[in-house]
Parts: sequence; C-alpha cells; structure tokens
Amino acid sequence: MDMPLYFKYLQKIADFCGFWGDCLPFIKRLPSTIDGMRALSGNFMPSALFYCGTEFACVSKQLISIHGTHALIVRSQILKLVPRHEFETLAKQHHSGRSFRTASRWAQFVTLMMGQLSGRNSLRDLVENISAQSHRLYHLGCRRISRSNLSRINEDKPYALYEALFGRLLSRCQGIAPNHSFQFNNPLYSLDASTIDLCLSVFPWADFRTTKGAVKLHVGLNHEGYLPEFVTVTEGKDHDVTVGRTLEFPKGSIVAVDKGYNDYGWYNQLTTKGIFFVTRLKRNAKYRVVKRHSVISSKGLTSDQIIEFTGAVTAKKCPISLRRIGYRDPVTGKHYFFLTNNFKLAAKTIADIYKARWQVELFFKWIKQNLKIKSFIGTSKNAVMTQIWIALCVYLLLAFLKFQSRLKKSMQQMLRLLQLNLFEKRDLMGLLRGDPPRDEQININQLVLL
Repeated sequence: MDMPLYFKYLQKIADFCGFWGDCLPFIKRLPSTIDGMRALSGNFMPSALFYCGTEFACVSKQLISIHGTHALIVRSQILKLVPRHEFETLAKQHHSGRSFRTASRWAQFVTLMMGQLSGRNSLRDLVENISAQSHRLYHLGCRRISRSNLSRINEDKPYALYEALFGRLLSRCQGIAPNHSFQFNNPLYSLDASTIDLCLSVFPWADFRTTKGAVKLHVGLNHEGYLPEFVTVTEGKDHDVTVGRTLEFPKGSIVAVDKGYNDYGWYNQLTTKGIFFVTRLKRNAKYRVVKRHSVISSKGLTSDQIIEFTGAVTAKKCPISLRRIGYRDPVTGKHYFFLTNNFKLAAKTIADIYKARWQVELFFKWIKQNLKIKSFIGTSKNAVMTQIWIALCVYLLLAFLKFQSRLKKSMQQMLRLLQLNLFEKRDLMGLLRGDPPRDEQININQLVLL
C-alpha cells in the first residue's frame, strides 16, 4: 500500500530539522498502511485520519521541542539545502567496496564541507575542529569521524558521488539564477581552464612537467548567475581546446573563449551546430576581406568586416565566412581584433561580450582565494578530486543563498559571515541581512493546527 500522507509530512519536517532517524520510535505507534487506518474505525476514514493527524501533531511537537534549538544553528540551516534522502540515494548509486562501521559518506560530506566553510588547512586541523563540536553532530545525522577513517574514505570511496551532487545543486541554482546583463536572450558562456599546481613528489599520479605536477579545472561559466555549468577536472597536460570540443552547449548560445581555444575546425563545428562564438583573431591569420561595414568610432570601434580564410589548411578546416571586429580600448589604448560567427549583434556588443569573459577568470580567482583547492588533505587522485568537487558544491550552496536572499552582499562577504557564525544559533537569512540577534525561543506549538 502507499505510504500515508501524514507519514510523508512527518518525513519532510524531520528532513527539515535534520533528525529523521529519531522519528522511527515515534512512528511505530502509527498505522503503517491505509488498511491499518481503516481498522481504527471500522472503515470510517475521516475518524481514522483525525486520529492519525492528532498523533502526527503530537509527534511533531515532541520532535520540535527536542531538536528545534539545534535546527537554528547556522551550520544546520546550511545543510538543509542538501536533502538527506537525495544524498543517500546518490551515495547508494556511487558506492563501491565495503562500508565502514563508524563512518558514512554523509559524515564525510559534513566534515569536508565544514572544512571548506571554516577554512581548515590540514586533516588534523579539520578533524579536531569537528570533534570540538561533536555534541552537535548527532543532530546533523552523523557521528564524529576519526582522522584515519576520513583519510581512508577520501582515498577509497569514489568522488563521483560529489560530482553527481554538484549536478543536483546546479539544477536548483539554475531555477532561481538572475539573467545576464545583456539585452539579447541567448545563453552566454565563458569558457576557460585554470591549472592547480601540485608537488610531483607528493602527487606522483599528477604528471605535468619534469619536476611539477598539476590538475586542470575546465569551466564553462554561465553568465546567468555566474554558475559553473560545465565543469571538468583533467590532468594538467590536457589542452584547453581538447576539453572544449567535448562540451555540448545549447543551440543558440554564445561562447566566449580566449586564443588558447583557437581551432578553426572547432569554429566550423560550432557554426554547424547553431552555436555562436566570440574570440580573438591570431595575428598571423591569413584572410581576405569580403565586405566592410561602417562603424561608430566614438564607441572605440575601428573596423567591422566579413572575412574568409585563405590559408591552405585553414581554408579547408573553416570554409565559412566569419566576422572580424576591431576595437581600441579607451583606457589602455590597446587594439583588439575579435572573431565571431554572429552577424546580427552590434559590433560594440561583440566587444562587450569578450570583455565579460573576464568573469570566468574572476571565478577561478575567487575559489582559489576563498575555498580550499590549492592545499589538499589527501594525496591520492580520488582524495584530490573529492575535495575539488565538494568545494564546487560549497560554491553552489553560497550562490543559492545569494539568489534566494536577493542581497547585494558579495559571496566573499557571505562566506566571511558564515565562517564567524557557523556554530551560532542565528536565523541564516537574518544573519545575511544583518538583522540583530534575538533571544527568542522556538515556538513549539507552531504545528498544533496540523
């Protein structure tokens, strides 16, 4: 039989407050099937529903009275953004090997996420910081995890769990993300990659150069909310454009890339798929001008031309006509030449699109300065990838809070507030808004009407 409606309500409240495991002793006294409800009153369902509703209100009141104050801790409110049942479903899908008796993937996630938010620098520092709050871990649905267990989980349990969790959180953020600042409706992406340096003697699997190891983080940043919509982590040797060719951008989108992605064959493929690109033209490119358009020099524009490539190899790879736009920066005086397959947008808009590409550079700068992806608490490839993907999940949680609260605070300001108040009993949104703390007790009668 189907699960009764009140049971589903009870699970939602327990998930919200973070104590679903404690519901089990209470719900055992409730009928578990519709037949059991009918048996309460001789098939008279209204009275059975009234009985179960009364029991539900009583159970909810007891749970709230026991755990309500812990649900007000800032850390608990952040974790509510990751539904426990969804996490456990993903954990089962991405499980391998034997499970530990005193540890879990949820405990791993809670510990590493707190390490990202609180700025812990080492495995010992992280575990000791969490152990100091061990009396509150129970209300987060996990136990204190030892340093050896955390190290083994980071090394053995697949990081694909957090890659999948990143996808779930991304879909939630996309639903409330603001639009980009341009007037056109096309999705706008900035594509780039950043190298994360590693010591080759400590990370021998991350071969990059003779005496240097590295992994490379490839990001396609959606300008709607500046969300990292396309993310790939590869070895440091992998070239940027090699990964760029594998990304499937939506039809009609505009992709801004630098000269590191110069591949005329790829430009032709993007055009065939109905995807627009904006990049810079190489100085040694050979082409002929097919048509010239007038430009407004007061906006910094110097040329707007339709060109075709004339090089023997280039002409075969990219036999289509493209648009070449010249622009001189009024501040630096530097002269830029942009290449695009979009013939409809204004020339100044094309220049502004490439200028907006700098947002992906700011994204890399932000996560390297504010999250822990430059120093790692594990040396295996799985441990490094786990830490990177959890850091990206934390970025999405902060972005979701920013979108939901609609505050003008930067994400760095939000992160600093959370670091200082992570274990305080404060309303999360009130904290971000700057409301003064209030010494109010939770109203345990708020569910009586249910």
